[in-house]
Amino acid sequence: MDNEIAKKLFYEGAILVCFDVPEGTEFGIDYNSWNVGPKFKGVKMIPPGFHFVFYAAVGRSGQVAPRTGFFQYFKQKEIVVKKWDPTIEDLVDQVMSDEEMERLRADLENLDQNLGKYPYESLKKWVSLSGHVTESIMTQIEPVCKRISSLTEVTQENLVDGERSKGGGEIRTVACDTTLRFTPLPFRDFPVGASPAQITKLSMDKSQVLEEIMAKSTVKDILGELQLAFITFLVGQVYDAFEQWKNLIRLLCSCVDAVDKHPDVFEAFIGVIHFQLLETPQDFFVDIVSRNNFLVDNLHTFFMTVQDSAVSAKLKRKTQKFKEYLTKRFQWNFDEEPEEDAPVVVETP
Repeated sequence: MDNEIAKKLFYEGAILVCFDVPEGTEFGIDYNSWNVGPKFKGVKMIPPGFHFVFYAAVGRSGQVAPRTGFFQYFKQKEIVVKKWDPTIEDLVDQVMSDEEMERLRADLENLDQNLGKYPYESLKKWVSLSGHVTESIMTQIEPVCKRISSLTEVTQENLVDGERSKGGGEIRTVACDTTLRFTPLPFRDFPVGASPAQITKLSMDKSQVLEEIMAKSTVKDILGELQLAFITFLVGQVYDAFEQWKNLIRLLCSCVDAVDKHPDVFEAFIGVIHFQLLETPQDFFVDIVSRNNFLVDNLHTFFMTVQDSAVSAKLKRKTQKFKEYLTKRFQWNFDEEPEEDAPVVVETP
């Protein structure tokens, strides 16, 4: 790392303090992971912005538990303190008074030797995968519990109503699940009284769905959610996030009118998908994405839409280059009509 950059991050970067993490635990931030040593107490020099922290307990036999983690939008010079809870094998917030926090800040020089450096060399890759994720998008989507789990789970707490000593006590179970709060995508919702022609139009062109989503947020928030879904699946290993990623791609590739109206969104969309595919292991497509030619079919539709639209020559050139890149790297054929759109041949006896 360049000395000037290192100096700036040392003074301006955030710090994540993690007390009592068991030795050997898999611990990661963003696109990097390690097995912690006996002196580990966190990570320093974290660039301000959106990050994903994850970890997994490792058994004596070397078996790794499912990943758990949390999103964090670090502020400049912020110190976030967590502590390992062995009963649930998870990092929990360490509640500290102002006085305790001041003592911690004063002791940073001694704590420094136990803090790992954020791997700055991977920051450019991380930004390419998360650059559209704002703090508001993160807050909107993260679970109520703020816990990202590769296994959707429910945490139960027993609360007591009334006084047990009087015999009137009642135990209520309150669920706090880890469900990600992604934007609902009503693909099959049609206006009441819609004509057959309108239903056909809405079935083929999802621009109205996109417009309704963007009306509730900023124009490019949809791209932030697309990135967050991809990161949560690829790094956090959450399958529900993969399903949302697929649905968002399907939505963005099925907009006809919106391509003309929001060319900047679709130009940025190409960049988002490009970096996601660039950082994805090759076997990922063989095992998951290429099944039923999901990406090929949807991108074929998108490429045809842009080609037939009145968008700028710039967007058409960028789309063509992206198509050529995918064809060369993955040997995907975008010239064949998707199977689901091909005419059905009915054999007669």
